[in-house]
Amino acid sequence: MFLKLLALCLFAFLIYAPIAEARIRHYKWEVKYEYKSPDCYKKLVITINGKSPGPTILAQEGDTVIVEVTNKLLLENLAIHWHGIRQIGTPWSDGTEGVTQCPVVPGDTFKYEFKVDRAGTYLYHAHYGMQRESGLYGSIRVSVPDNFTEPFAYDYDRSIILTDWYHKSTYEQATGLSNKPFVWVGEPQSLLIQGKGRFNCTSSSLTADTCNTSNPECSPYAITVIPGKTYRLRVASLTALSALSFQIEGHNMTVVEADGHYVEPFVVKNLFIYSGETYSVLIKADQDPSRNYWMTTNVVSRPPNTTQGLGFLNYYPNHPRRSPPTVPPTGPIWNDAAPRLAQSRAIKAHHDFIVTPPTTSDRVIVFLNTQNEINGYRRWSVNNVSFTLPHTPYLIALKKKLHHVFSQTPPPEGYDFVNYDIYVPKIPNATTTSNAIYRLGFNTTVDIILQNANTMTPNNSETHPWHLHGHDFWVLGYGEGKFDMNKDPKNYNLVNPIMKNTVPLHPYGWTALRFKADNPGAWLFHCHIEAHFYMGMGVVFEEGIDKVGELPSSIMGCGETKGFGKP
Repeated sequence: MFLKLLALCLFAFLIYAPIAEARIRHYKWEVKYEYKSPDCYKKLVITINGKSPGPTILAQEGDTVIVEVTNKLLLENLAIHWHGIRQIGTPWSDGTEGVTQCPVVPGDTFKYEFKVDRAGTYLYHAHYGMQRESGLYGSIRVSVPDNFTEPFAYDYDRSIILTDWYHKSTYEQATGLSNKPFVWVGEPQSLLIQGKGRFNCTSSSLTADTCNTSNPECSPYAITVIPGKTYRLRVASLTALSALSFQIEGHNMTVVEADGHYVEPFVVKNLFIYSGETYSVLIKADQDPSRNYWMTTNVVSRPPNTTQGLGFLNYYPNHPRRSPPTVPPTGPIWNDAAPRLAQSRAIKAHHDFIVTPPTTSDRVIVFLNTQNEINGYRRWSVNNVSFTLPHTPYLIALKKKLHHVFSQTPPPEGYDFVNYDIYVPKIPNATTTSNAIYRLGFNTTVDIILQNANTMTPNNSETHPWHLHGHDFWVLGYGEGKFDMNKDPKNYNLVNPIMKNTVPLHPYGWTALRFKADNPGAWLFHCHIEAHFYMGMGVVFEEGIDKVGELPSSIMGCGETKGFGKP
């Protein structure tokens, strides 16, 4: 009898063991507006199952994630992007309205299904209009396979997302951006650490019903640590506008991961982070355990008109709401670009995890980032072309050969390198709008040179975090001033460049990227500042569209896809 039972147990193990290697992670979400007070000011917030930030997606490398999203926003469409997930084989699940799908209309349920093919720290967020900054965002944490050892050790794993927060609705902001005369969104009212901030309710004539600092919803976010232990802190940014510095009072941070790739470790006191980026840092709880310590985040690269974000590093067994006995440390000087550029250059691939880039590229595209006006309307543009989305998503139009739904005129691959002065504001009406795309040869190697320039304000150049969907890219280098096509490529880092999906373009500088066009689909590449993308700062790449599988009917229903996929 014992041998029979043993045989049955062994048989069951052999049958079910492979299932454990690649699990299905199933989530059901209801997305709706609720009144919340994340910074003590009460306003409508988009929530997932009643929460903002939404639930963290936890998975292991190789797992399949299924998220069933029901749109209960009543009057508003919806799309959710899985930021950093490459969507290999599932380009229709990228969640980019206008590019890979039609939006999810109120009342409908949409199923996103994709494989998480690499461990690391990722994000999800709304990708419809400027909806992301209304609170629809969260973390994706993908753990390594069971038999894999990471190149660093820690005792506990924690995640935080940094965001900025506006009191005006996205509708009010978008109306101002689309207006003549132009009305800028202004600086955010607060900075949030994991959805919590503190607005000064006494700074304006607000009633206690509208703004109340005693509301527990806006009590400082606290991470509890055990003295002597080492923590992996996954820090991400999903700001609408702000570049940030993050710091923990009295603690150094060792950077070990960036956008899902292991970093040759280096130590920072201030972690500069741009919208769409993710980092893992190690911190050691080795300070005086009788007190708590400040976690702070500050705006950099823009005049600091936003109150710094505050949180607590809570040393157990102190109370998590016990305020530190010190004044919150101030962040670095907001307009000192040198340390920000130095950190960008310090990020290299870990010596045991180098993915060597191709030594040469098949194509070089230069993207000049400029601000301009078209018939009195303020726009952002790339190579003097301001991007607009068509009514029919690119992925469907390309696969179904609906060539008439977007412009077939190839967009420019550069600008007047010799005569253009990046330090002078642009002449009005030198820009056009277009929804044309860049067609890339499948499996070719492409270099992208991001070139910054002056805005329409004299002596002003802004920081732009650029995010590429569907790929990671090698960061070959950063530079100051105008990129020199003859000299600068000679200084590219081809030895140990980091791979990322989001990268900053520093003021009056350039950033050089290289990637393989090896993921069939239509992929957005855009500035991750909400207002900038809304105003035209983006492009779309097409590659290997003939290799894309049959499109699900669920992504259709808008533009010329109405009725597609229905009997």
